[in-house]
Amino acid sequence: MKSAELFDLTGQVALVTGASSGLGVRFAQVLAGNGAAVALVARRTDRLAAVKAEIKRAGGRAVAIAADVLDRAAIARGFDEAEAAFGTVTILVNNAGVAHGGRAVDLPEAEWRRVVGTNLDAVFYCAQEAARRMLAANKRGAIINIASILGLAVHKGIAAYGAAKAGVIQLTKSLAMELTFRGVRVNAIAPGFIITELNREFLESPEGAKMTRDIPAGRFGEARDLDGVLLLLASDAGRYISGATYVVDGGQSTGLRG
Repeated sequence: MKSAELFDLTGQVALVTGASSGLGVRFAQVLAGNGAAVALVARRTDRLAAVKAEIKRAGGRAVAIAADVLDRAAIARGFDEAEAAFGTVTILVNNAGVAHGGRAVDLPEAEWRRVVGTNLDAVFYCAQEAARRMLAANKRGAIINIASILGLAVHKGIAAYGAAKAGVIQLTKSLAMELTFRGVRVNAIAPGFIITELNREFLESPEGAKMTRDIPAGRFGEARDLDGVLLLLASDAGRYISGATYVVDGGQSTGLRG
């Protein structure tokens, strides 16, 4: 079998959360570029419209869906819209996330809830909704949760984020244990520091550049560095992979410390 066939997603329907910016845009573009119809989910409708238009110009199929991943009713409506446009969602990319910084002793309760809610609770909500629908439709599928190397090692100033991403990794294993025998594979990607529009200014500053000294690859990641693992986990190329977390960080986590 040729690689183009192995990673082909023709006939698949993907839903990507946090698809209005950053890695979510890249994930949606890569899935669409390899044949999947893509439902773009986020809160910023203007951004979603632009991503949708770009995918369609490239020959792909996409629908923009405005929804807050912390609103379970909105999530259900989002899946309804995706199904109305393309059919049952068979690939979920749980990408929506937020970050924070600061000492744990100074972290307000509202900020803790915002970070853990978006990075962990919403991952479960979306995975649960996707799985229920795949099982009801008797469809095989893949759930891909976006974790982080900061869920695998301790780092200062990100207690809520680190705890949430560690939870995503454990949740991935638990869901895989329950769903794989029904044909729904569940895996996670744990990126290192990937340059996006949200962090570019800091990572490319002199202070940020110092961090590359701890990365064996000698550089920060680019969004395209996640393309391969995304397609592996979404396609039949990864048909026997479930419950795994793939670290993509240029070797950084081999020596990451707080």
